[in-house]
Amino acid sequence: MRLLPEADLPQRLSGSSGLPTPPGGRKCRRPEVPSGSPPPEVGGAGPGRAGPGEGRRGARSLGVSPDRSGPLLPLPLGVTEFLDALGILSRPKRTLYSKKYGVDLIRYTHAANTVVYSSNKIDDTIRYLSLHDNKYIRYFPGHSKRVVALSMSPVDDTFISGSLDKTIRLWDLRSPNCQGLMHLQGKPVCSFDPEGLIFAAGVNSEMVKLYDLRSFDKGPFATFKMQYDRTCEWTGLKFSNDGKLILISTNGSFIRLIDAFKGVVMHTFGGYANSKAVTLEASFTPDSQFIMIGSEDGKIHVWNGESGIKVAVLDGKHTGPITCLQFNPKFMTFASACSNMAFWLPTIDD
Repeated sequence: MRLLPEADLPQRLSGSSGLPTPPGGRKCRRPEVPSGSPPPEVGGAGPGRAGPGEGRRGARSLGVSPDRSGPLLPLPLGVTEFLDALGILSRPKRTLYSKKYGVDLIRYTHAANTVVYSSNKIDDTIRYLSLHDNKYIRYFPGHSKRVVALSMSPVDDTFISGSLDKTIRLWDLRSPNCQGLMHLQGKPVCSFDPEGLIFAAGVNSEMVKLYDLRSFDKGPFATFKMQYDRTCEWTGLKFSNDGKLILISTNGSFIRLIDAFKGVVMHTFGGYANSKAVTLEASFTPDSQFIMIGSEDGKIHVWNGESGIKVAVLDGKHTGPITCLQFNPKFMTFASACSNMAFWLPTIDD
């Protein structure tokens, strides 16, 4: 099938509520850990400690279960820790090993105790895993280089993946065959909108393309060109829960908030430490009102999305760059992780 010169036209393959001090006085706090218990560690030798030679490396990805079963962390040496929902106990609920293939990006699916994850060893196949018995359900081969973006549809069994091979692939959990393929001109980041009707692709760290899932093979229905910054590259893209905003993460010291309908940059948030170009995950609060990101000094920075004003800096006692930060979809809690993990709960002032 012929592709457009700009590589905009994909191939359809045949057969195939905010935490930071809102009104009412709520604030963020870490849950109390039993006396003498260390915070949960991101290591590979077992609960609460790092294995020999692992050196306390930070988590690459964090998944939060839609069925309340807790966060999921892919860790060094292909180890996945399945933690308690509230994280009050410092020990993982379960530890699953994938030393042969490695674990990189990981996302929960809608089926109970199942995930899809990308690998960082042997090949770039995406794997569909049952956490119940630690067995693979299906493999999704196709990418020829490392997968750098993975997004599960919020409504069905569809998911998309972006790779350093400059492609975005559309998948269905029920079939190992790729359902659609888009050739791009640079490294992609991608994500579904909250209704699962459209997905956004950030391309070459300078433009956002919006696709209708029902007719994505016709190309993007909207393209937003951003000002290119040579000092950094885009590392993530997320929609707010109300679908009105898009948050673009970078490996620099700023993130951008854009209008999802007009493509206008509403705010650029900076003032946090990231001198080593680490991939730091940024997130919306569930009510879409606040934006949060960690920093290399272990602090979490919080901005009001409407005013653009920084409203809080949270200290979770992290020992390194906070590479992962995500909210629970059902509770007013969130988790942040570097080489250890912090769980945050809302409190009410006396």
